[in-house]
This record gives sequence, structure tokens and C-alpha cells, in this order.
Amino acid sequence: MPSPSAHGVQSFLAGAACSAALVYLYQKVQACDTQRRYDRKTADHHRPPSEKLMDDHPPPPSEKLMDSCVLDQRMIRKAEGAILNRTSRLIIVVERCTNDHNYSAILRTAEALGVQHVYIIAPQCIQSTLTINGDDVDDVNDLELKRSSGQPVKRATESEKKDRAMHHLYARKATEWLAVTDFEDTKSCIDALKKDGYQIWATDLGQVATCLTEEELRARAPSQGGKLLPEKVAIVFGTEAVGCTNEMLNAADLRVYLPLRGFADSLNLSVATALVVHHMFVLDPTLVGAMSEEERMELRRAWYSKLASQRLLSARDKKRRVKLMTYLKQCDEIEKKRLAGEEIQQQTQVKLDQREAKQAELDQIDEKLAVDSQLAVQDLLEQPPAPITDMRRADEHRTCFVGKNTKASHGDAWADMPATANLPVQH
Repeated sequence: MPSPSAHGVQSFLAGAACSAALVYLYQKVQACDTQRRYDRKTADHHRPPSEKLMDDHPPPPSEKLMDSCVLDQRMIRKAEGAILNRTSRLIIVVERCTNDHNYSAILRTAEALGVQHVYIIAPQCIQSTLTINGDDVDDVNDLELKRSSGQPVKRATESEKKDRAMHHLYARKATEWLAVTDFEDTKSCIDALKKDGYQIWATDLGQVATCLTEEELRARAPSQGGKLLPEKVAIVFGTEAVGCTNEMLNAADLRVYLPLRGFADSLNLSVATALVVHHMFVLDPTLVGAMSEEERMELRRAWYSKLASQRLLSARDKKRRVKLMTYLKQCDEIEKKRLAGEEIQQQTQVKLDQREAKQAELDQIDEKLAVDSQLAVQDLLEQPPAPITDMRRADEHRTCFVGKNTKASHGDAWADMPATANLPVQH
């Protein structure tokens, strides 16, 4: 016969299990109900033009759907939420950015705010001031920090290397979900924008520029059919030290600046980009989700397949794919040395001789994965799931973007913080 204390523990565990089951069922029912409502909205949105007015904006979700660790098709729903909020009406143009920290921060800002297209003029290579192998930013042994001249930074601290590596990692991940177009010079970018019907707004601190306020835009900017911003607009940010070139300023339809209220009349390039772009969404909320249904479908095909592919590979195939990619990367480095005139040893030449076979093996894995992932999401493309409308992660998944060694080094200072301890939220 169990003791009273054991009986109490059993009762407690049974009650906890029931509570967890009820929470799970409630969230599933909520998601299903949201899906049914979204299906009806989507069906209406896809009616032919004879039955409804054409509109580039997606149907608004009927209710808020939060991220949850028990939500089915979480990442597909999150992708759908991002797609429905993406805009092609606004393009960010970065002219001759010379600092890779700013470059990576701008790309991350664009992705977070929902700007799908970023144009880079005379781009700064994202790896030009940092050599990094893999994504493990806790291990700084393989990290090499370089100056813009190409010379290594001999006294770079471990913290500096990690900080720079994290920015590269964030930017690399951000570009997975962005369309980044490079231009060799300013003229080719201007020509492309004008050909596609975009007005050019160049950021400028000169006193002839127009302040980005509703009053000044209505007074000085051309009429936009009741909107403060043009139907298509490219906002241009120049280099860190001197801003946009004269060529860009002369081609601009409008020069604009952000209203500031202190002694400082300029900001860091990435900070200025974030504030200006966010401010433009505030001035014209119709920017959100302003994308053609055709482009949305292209994003669904690409994003859904990419997310599916991350789960279709077996652990064995994942390891093999990483090994093949590492092998080919090493071959690239060897080839660079050979072209530079360095003597290649016999065993190194053997590695190069096997490169073609290794590339063919990797291509075979990737081709099969591409076919399998497209088949896996075909039904979802025809009937997308109800989107997550709040892009914040579920509280259960809330954790800071640092490695385990960094967490350990902060010890007690971070012990009671929600982002490291997954503490319950007090309502």
C-alpha cells in the first residue's frame, strides 16, 4: 500500500499531466480555428479579378496567432507570416559601404523590418575583414581578424573576434531570406531603379534636403495619390564618412533626412538605416505586405522548400554533406595558393584530383534533396497554413544568441534572466 506522501506525489503528477494536456489541446484547437478562418480569407483573396478588386496586399489574419512550441508546422507558419509582411515597394540601397560591421547590420535590419530587396553598390565583401570557418563563434582559434588593407590584426582580443564573427553569422543567415543585388557602380544601380519605376530618395544632411515628417513631405514631395511615399521608392544610404555621391544626389528625385533633436547631426550608418527605414513604415503603413502575389508565391516555393530540406536529410547525410563542403572549400584554398605560385605537395595534389568526384557526390545529394523538399511542401504551397502573426519566439524557446562558453563565463550575473533561464513570465 503506497504511503500518504507517495499518493500525494502521484496525485500532483497526474494533475500536472492533465494541465499540460489541456494547454496542448487548447493551443491546437486555437491553431485549427485560426486555420479555418484563414482558409476562408485566402479563398476570397484568390478569386478571379471579375469577382474582386486586385490588391497587392494579403488578406489580414482574422486573429492573432502566437508562436508556440506545440504549434504544428511552426516554421512554415512563421515563414508565411514573414512573407505576408514582406514589401517590394521599398528598396534599401547602400552605396559604397566600407565597414563590414555596418554592412551586416544593415542586412539584418532589412530582414527584420520586412524589406525584401537590398541593392549594394560597389559592395564590401562580407568576409573581407574576417576569416571565419564554420558557425562556432565560441572557438576563436580559427578566426582571423583583418584590417581593410588586408593586414591581420595581431592584437585582436578574443572578445573582438567573437563580436565580429557574430555579426557575420547574423548577416549570413539574414541573406538566406533576402534578395541582395550587387552593382559595380552607381550609374548601373540608378538605371536599374529608374527602369523598374522606382523614385530615388537619397539621404543627405545638406540644407536643401527635406525632413522626413508628414508636414514637409506633403509640402515638398510630389503628390502620391494621398500617400506620403511614392508607390515605388528606393531609399539610398551613402558611405560612412561622406554620405551619398554627387552622382546619386543629382539623380535623386528627393533628398531626405531624419529629424534629430540633439547636437549630433549624424548617426552611425547602420543605426541611421534602421531608424530611417522604420520611420518610413510609420509614415506609410501600407508598405507592410506590399508585394505581388506572384512574388509571394516565389518566396513560398523557395522558403518552404528550404525549411523542409533542413528536416529531410538524415543525420548521416548531414555529416557527409558538411564533410564534402569542407573538402571542396579546402580545395579552393589550395587552388588559390597554386595560382599564386606556391608549390603544391604530392598529397595535396591528390586531394585536388578528387575534387570533381567530391563535387559530383555533393551535387547528387543536393539535387535529391531539392526534389524531395519540393514534393514535401507541394500541398502547403496550394493551401498555405495560417501564419504566425507575432514573430517573437515562444517563451519556451527564448534564449540569447550566445554560445555555452559565453553563458558559462557570465555565471551568476545571467542566472535569473528570462533569456537564459527560460523563466516563466509573470502576467
